[in-house]
Amino acid sequence: MQDQPGTPRPPRVMFYSHDTFGLGHLRRSRALAAALTEGTEGASAIILTGSPVAGRFTFPERVDHIRLPGVTKLPDGSYISSTLGLDIEETTRLRAGLIQSAVEQYQPNLLIVDKEPAGFRGELLHTLEWLQENSQCRVVLGLRDVLDDPATLAVEWERKGAVRAAEAFYDEFWVYGLENVYDPTEGLAFSAQTRARIHYTGYLRRATVTADDVPETPYILITPGGGGDGAAMVSQVLSAYEADPDLKPDALLVYGPFLSGEVREALDVRVAALNGRVTATGFESRIEALYAGAQGVVCMGGYNTFCEVLSFDKRAVIVPRTSPRLEQYIRASRAQELGLVRMLAPGEVGDETAAMIAAIRGLPNQRRPSEAGADGLLDGLDVVRARAAALLSKDTA
Repeated sequence: MQDQPGTPRPPRVMFYSHDTFGLGHLRRSRALAAALTEGTEGASAIILTGSPVAGRFTFPERVDHIRLPGVTKLPDGSYISSTLGLDIEETTRLRAGLIQSAVEQYQPNLLIVDKEPAGFRGELLHTLEWLQENSQCRVVLGLRDVLDDPATLAVEWERKGAVRAAEAFYDEFWVYGLENVYDPTEGLAFSAQTRARIHYTGYLRRATVTADDVPETPYILITPGGGGDGAAMVSQVLSAYEADPDLKPDALLVYGPFLSGEVREALDVRVAALNGRVTATGFESRIEALYAGAQGVVCMGGYNTFCEVLSFDKRAVIVPRTSPRLEQYIRASRAQELGLVRMLAPGEVGDETAAMIAAIRGLPNQRRPSEAGADGLLDGLDVVRARAAALLSKDTA
């Protein structure tokens, strides 16, 4: 059932975030949902997410989430259901049905899909077709600033039918970065008409925090983001503190929710042996406060982490992963070229422990991102609000 023509109704925004791994998609959707509901009376948003840790986050007023059944990616690249004991085809059908039902009942005015035009294993396609035939809902594909190297991305999107889905179903494409920093669609076989629908928003500024939330003791923040592939970076930092008893300041380590089990236990033993020079916690849903108080940051190169480094103007050393995607390496390399951060890429330095010691000692002498013009990169939320308003008013000029 559709709203009657002319019936006023506060806007409803739905986000789809497939989230088979990590925190990035969910945290980005949460930030966008807050921006699009703040200041508009009655506006609401629902995030469809497969993140296994969605319930550990707080959500802004008038923003809620629906947890889709989770899936786990195996080392060979295949997927299995995380908990239900269903095969992957059954799980995908279940997820697709939940998505379709949520869209039909909620009747969003705007659907923002994160990164995957067809959804996980094509689970969005039926809903996108239904919306095209039965609704005036506008549909946007949101892309982070870097997806992967162009050749790899072209093969992946062709295999998934992602280019066809993008061209068939999406009113606009929002790139949460700037074209003069990087073009994430390079290598994709988009038509000229599709490319005309791409809008670069800038990076997404992170929220400010109150002084009461910020630790007072001097520290550097160590964060591998979600942590699922962060053990090597964390170990490199711990090796630096183990090898140099005079290394300062002390470090505050946030493992992330996906660095766990025996790997986490082994790292905890090393942390304990450092007698307070490094302290560790598993998960911090309000990590913004830890960024705000840090004298510097050592991190991996995920999108959200990079936005936080820029937003809180922190001197940072980025240790990017280089597999299974080159996304973090590309982002960190470009940021280093622009003078925003320092990068320590695995395999590009000789003695990694010595390099980390030097990097931590050198943090006070690094330029802050603002000194390299970072403030001009962070208009993303304002542009997103403007683009959403244009779409919702049917003014797409």
